[in-house]
Amino acid sequence: MQSIFGTDGIRGRFNVEITYSLAYKVAYALGSSLENKSPIIIGRDTRISGNILLQAIVQGIKDSGKKFINLGICPTPAIPFLIKQEKLSSGIMISASHNPPEYNGIKIFDHNGQKISKYFEKKIQKLIEESNYNISVPSEVIPRNTNKDLIDIYIKSLIQTMGGENLSGLKIILDTCHGSAATCAKKIFQSLGADVKVINNSQNGLKINMNCGSTNLEPLKKALRESPADIGFSFDGDADRVIGIDSKGNVLDGDHILFLWGRELMEQKILTNNLLISTQMANLGFEKAWEKIGGILYRTDVGDKNVHDAIKEKEAVLGGEQSGHILSKINNFSGDGILTALQISKFCKKKNINLNDWLKSSFKPYPQKLTNINLDFNFNKLNPETKSLIDQTIEFFQKIYSDNCRVYIRPSGTEPVMRVLVEAKNHKKVHSVSNEITNKLFLEINKITN
Repeated sequence: MQSIFGTDGIRGRFNVEITYSLAYKVAYALGSSLENKSPIIIGRDTRISGNILLQAIVQGIKDSGKKFINLGICPTPAIPFLIKQEKLSSGIMISASHNPPEYNGIKIFDHNGQKISKYFEKKIQKLIEESNYNISVPSEVIPRNTNKDLIDIYIKSLIQTMGGENLSGLKIILDTCHGSAATCAKKIFQSLGADVKVINNSQNGLKINMNCGSTNLEPLKKALRESPADIGFSFDGDADRVIGIDSKGNVLDGDHILFLWGRELMEQKILTNNLLISTQMANLGFEKAWEKIGGILYRTDVGDKNVHDAIKEKEAVLGGEQSGHILSKINNFSGDGILTALQISKFCKKKNINLNDWLKSSFKPYPQKLTNINLDFNFNKLNPETKSLIDQTIEFFQKIYSDNCRVYIRPSGTEPVMRVLVEAKNHKKVHSVSNEITNKLFLEINKITN
């Protein structure tokens, strides 16, 4: 059996890769593996399938002899925060993050509020493989009471990260993309005095991430044109990442967030070795500009878990991904889109500068094109020989096209696609190289797999 774990937990289409039976087995395996007697906390995003997977997970935890706390619909970062705060044994978030509504996933956190290790993943995988039974969906889904008090504790913790600063005088538009941020983002920004407008703010599992949110910025840009504001923030489905937009429609992605936030920490002399951690997807313009002001950028493989590991290893205080998944020391390096948005807003208020002017002082990105090659198979489920052939092909393409441009190719850890990133100083070169690689690689992969 191939590993059910990808770059960020377990992910797939509901009732295809992610089933009631699998969710039950994962929860039962987790509960059986824990010596700590404290409850396991469970949260979910707004997806329709979340409720039935919650039922499976609750049943699995109960049958393993453990207790649980149901947090209900919440941002993913609420789970690791509350694990630490309430000294809980573990946590599960039912979410497929930025993926479309038909997907769902299971993210597991340990007693420290961190994503579980590879060792623990293998332990759970082994227990699942040893269970040779299938659990059927019960005829009636039993509703579970949610713990609203704990969500309030999480909300208060976010407000406290402002250190007494408020956001009065700032006009802010939020796109909560019908997901987890819809539960609390508006309330948090309003409580800090901001003039807030929110779009896509219904908790609607059929619309989550659909033509909105951090992967589609057009609704937020349109809202900023129609109702001028200082800043716009767009979250993903489970609110662990955010992308900003300034008053002129310019994009503040994760690279810009790291550069600007990192520079503030550098000036305050609290950035260890002037070091930032990011991934292979980080823009080359970001890296060169950061080095020019005396900084060091360390790149990891894609995935917040890889960023987190590098942060710990190198004792860094800030890292993240271009996608807007930012990890900071403020909350024990748990990616939190709402926290990131608050910190960017706080800097603008304290510096008495609008985001448009602040963004002008950031780096100039190199032209960069990211293309997805749709696959009709799950890369992680290929046999080792086929996977090795595709890896060799990827390596070949990365080498032969590396002259005067950067090429990075990888299979997605969450979807059946191959991602091809090309960047260079010349815009035309980026597009021509990207098109050439994409077409050739598509043909080569088909040859190998057919």
